[in-house]
Amino acid sequence: MRKENRILLFFAKRGPVLCCLVLAAVVVLSMVVNVLSGKEGEISIGSSPSSAGGSGAEKDDPGEAVFTGAQAWGKEEEIQAVWVPFMTLDFSKESDQSEGAFREKFSSIIAGALEYDLNALIVHVHPFGDALYNSEYYPWSHLLTGVQGKDPGYDPLQIMVEMAHEAGLEIHAWMNPLRISIEGTPETLSPENPAMLWQGQEDKEDWIVTTDTGIFYNPAIDGVRQYIAEGAAEIAANYDVDGIHFDDYFYPTQSESFDQQQYAAYVEQAEGYGEVLSLQEWRCSNINTLVSLVYQKIKAADPSVVFGIAPQGNISNDMAMGADVRVWGSVRGYVDYLCPQLYVNFENEALPFADAAEEWKNLVTCPDVKLCLGLAVYKAGSDSDGGTWKESDTILAQQVSLGRELECSGFMLYSYDYLFSEQTKEEVQNVMKVLQEGA
Repeated sequence: MRKENRILLFFAKRGPVLCCLVLAAVVVLSMVVNVLSGKEGEISIGSSPSSAGGSGAEKDDPGEAVFTGAQAWGKEEEIQAVWVPFMTLDFSKESDQSEGAFREKFSSIIAGALEYDLNALIVHVHPFGDALYNSEYYPWSHLLTGVQGKDPGYDPLQIMVEMAHEAGLEIHAWMNPLRISIEGTPETLSPENPAMLWQGQEDKEDWIVTTDTGIFYNPAIDGVRQYIAEGAAEIAANYDVDGIHFDDYFYPTQSESFDQQQYAAYVEQAEGYGEVLSLQEWRCSNINTLVSLVYQKIKAADPSVVFGIAPQGNISNDMAMGADVRVWGSVRGYVDYLCPQLYVNFENEALPFADAAEEWKNLVTCPDVKLCLGLAVYKAGSDSDGGTWKESDTILAQQVSLGRELECSGFMLYSYDYLFSEQTKEEVQNVMKVLQEGA
């Protein structure tokens, strides 16, 4: 089944953005510091990646058509997706690391998704500055062979795309844009990992930052942002994916030391031009520049591929890590959808689900940005949040019902393995019944 037969446009022409103009103007002004140009309420489409990369089956030329609106899921279809995290695809300690074993594993994942009539898989293919696909930007993931950089002898993403589409499922490539390693995972980086290649290069010595918790790309550097954006576009260009998906990992710390040198240089330059952004505002501007560039590069590679982000459910936390979700939800040209991870229940004192869902609904005002809700299947039946998840086995079902009342575009479930856990069994049965009734 070809993609053009699976994907329908939400919007064939531009929608009004009058409500976004003032906010967009502020955003663009702050981005001048980072050399970003764009119109009020709209980010212009950039050029193609400098390198296509990869050896996956290249797509047909998408032609000259460039769409400004969200590309996935027709108006009548509700997205019902499940996240497939890297842990589910970890073959690093398996005795059988063959292509056949991988196909068998992914076949079982597809069967599980079909059992519950889900229509999309969000698959982790870039968790640690690496790749579960053939890339010119990143080394092979250690998850495939136990050794980062070792060719597994097959292309997992190509296989997953083919198998998912044969089953009638969408597949979105899930990427962590900044994380290279965290808490010792992976233990050893490939010599071909950019973090290793850039060591000792005077012009790139600040492109990578090492903290107490891990190693990360520095989004304050324009060259880093370009590299990440082209890495995302590589997937859109070479694989028939339906979407590219970022999660909630942006700035890993609020410590001033992470990018102190770059911020000091910015302040020195900006003081001669007017008001200086705070560190938090400046970091948001850096991430905004990155996100808009990723969007441009993806659309240049293949306009039909959607780009979405799953930020934390707590908006204050998002802003603290540079994730300016208010801008992304109100201005065209950053994302096609947002899927906040609302991993709370109705009884949560700090962030009750109903209040949070309504806040996100009010936040997404751009007509070209869709809102999905990320639901915490993994908490069902657990002791989390003071044991309140044990008080009912219809919490997730009620959350789906509320999401539909708010006219959200769909739901994403975290995560695949918990759909088949004894702990979550009753809750999963109940939420699936509601999902299927409304599909």
